[in-house]
Amino acid sequence: MPGNCRAESRLCDMRMPTKIVLLIVLVLALVPWIIIATLVRSGLSARVKPSEWEIWTATRLRSLAIPREQKMQKNPFSANDLLRKEAREHFADHCASCHANDGSGHTALGQGLSPQAPDMRLPATQSKSEGELYPIIHNGIRFSGMPAWGADGKDDDSWKLVLFIRHLPQLSKDEIRDMEKYNPKSDAERAEEQEEEDFLSGKSDGSAGGQQPHQH
Repeated sequence: MPGNCRAESRLCDMRMPTKIVLLIVLVLALVPWIIIATLVRSGLSARVKPSEWEIWTATRLRSLAIPREQKMQKNPFSANDLLRKEAREHFADHCASCHANDGSGHTALGQGLSPQAPDMRLPATQSKSEGELYPIIHNGIRFSGMPAWGADGKDDDSWKLVLFIRHLPQLSKDEIRDMEKYNPKSDAERAEEQEEEDFLSGKSDGSAGGQQPHQH
């Protein structure tokens, strides 16, 4: 009898991993159908806010896609005022259209994406390691609005942007105001700013576009 009990115990121990594997296979098999059902129900409109399940799944898949050794990488650059200024100006020029100068994501483009641009000042971003943030910036995220930046191989600019992202929770109003000078602007916006500067400096005669009044 004791021998039979031990044999049954071993058999139960063998069955448990098998059940776990089968459960994982079942979940993986259901995932595509759940995604298809979600798309059929809500369509492909970017106006539909992703469900909590979609957000959870996408976040976990993104994390799994980054190798462990990559997550453990350290930034080759150390934070200092000069590098932060360089990264701040780069962010204002390349990233703020979606992420906003303060990293909140509260812009027309950022809120129009699906999923929406995250508030990078919050723990969901700040808790990520430097090695996690770097590939997200450098390689982008497929099936989202996040593009890849820089050339293949080592990308110093992306590492410097990691420094800036780390600094976002402490970003001052003066720094945000300075960033506005580097935000992309249309020709009309630049012309309007130039007219304002000319008017304030006394270079403009007050006529539209700074031109002389038409003489008959």
